[in-house]
Amino acid sequence: MTDMEQFREEVSQMSFEVAIKALEDLVQELEAGGTDLDRSLEIYERAVVLRQHCKAILDDGQRRIQKIIETADGPVTEDFGSD
Repeated sequence: MTDMEQFREEVSQMSFEVAIKALEDLVQELEAGGTDLDRSLEIYERAVVLRQHCKAILDDGQRRIQKIIETADGPVTEDFGSD
């Protein structure tokens, strides 16, 4: 198993809060500067994995909320778009 495959496996087990914190830590490391190109690319690749995981959790939450609304009030669709 490669390092990235292992990282993906670890991320798949993370809660939203843990994944967001890990993503914030990576962003801070990039913003601090002084990283070489290889490390910067590794950070970026890991950040993409974390972002996808967080988005999947949020999308699932949105689907669950919509299902609760439909179950409670009959077929109603709420717009969860950003304001």
